[in-house]
Amino acid sequence: MSQPPVLKAAAAAADKLDELRAATTGVELTAHARRRLISAISAMQNQIDAIGRSVDEIGLPDAFFDPTDPRLVGYFVALALVAQERKPLASIGRFYGSGVYAIYYVGDEELYRPISKTETPIYVGKADPDGQPKTVIDQGTKLADRLNEHGKNIDKVEGINLRDFECRALAVQSGYQASAESHLIKLFRPVWNNETKILFGIGKHGDSSKTRANNKSPWDTIHPGRAWATDNREAKSVVAIKEDVAAHFTTARLYHTTNDVFAAFVAAIRSEDRIEQSDGDMK
Repeated sequence: MSQPPVLKAAAAAADKLDELRAATTGVELTAHARRRLISAISAMQNQIDAIGRSVDEIGLPDAFFDPTDPRLVGYFVALALVAQERKPLASIGRFYGSGVYAIYYVGDEELYRPISKTETPIYVGKADPDGQPKTVIDQGTKLADRLNEHGKNIDKVEGINLRDFECRALAVQSGYQASAESHLIKLFRPVWNNETKILFGIGKHGDSSKTRANNKSPWDTIHPGRAWATDNREAKSVVAIKEDVAAHFTTARLYHTTNDVFAAFVAAIRSEDRIEQSDGDMK
């Protein structure tokens, strides 16, 4: 009895895979060639998985929830941060813990008026612990120290007032803060974060214009006052930066209430654990 053409094709593909395995045994590759080979094998694996799903009479569920998935843990940590009470940045004091935080603007500065008194943070970040601490006390005061550092920088410069800033902070088990920060940046696109590439620079710790040819960050251009940045040349004009900020607030999604934020998190988590079965899996 002759085999269906599809089984012959599968047998031929299996033979090709055997040839590939034999060709890779003991072969010496450059780092670049090795990366390309691994990428090609990964693409083939995705195609094989997609073919297997297409011929299986039993379908996959719409979603598969894995509570150990680092991506989902990051969402939950970020969501827990948003659930915390907001406090004045000027009076947070010191406390134990490393983790994630968000800073909010509540003042009347025209530049930031679109997000003032909303649930859209102006900046989010993380504070990493030293070593591998086992308890929140072992983590030291990294989170509070980072927030207080931001407060001192804000207090030094022009155009903004420290009393017009609030924050949320969440100490978390070491190792989860990076994923949570990534989700917060992706969701909120805070205008002060480096990743947004608009008004970044608050986190810089000092660039000497005498020892290195550094451009002044957009943050220091808009908010002069940090002594070490005074003599650095401006990479972009005040007018251009303000235009970029205005355009950002026009196109970015702004969150006005915590319900808006929670709804966005639910939608993101729902899409994160979806099992995709589209034709795109074959590409």
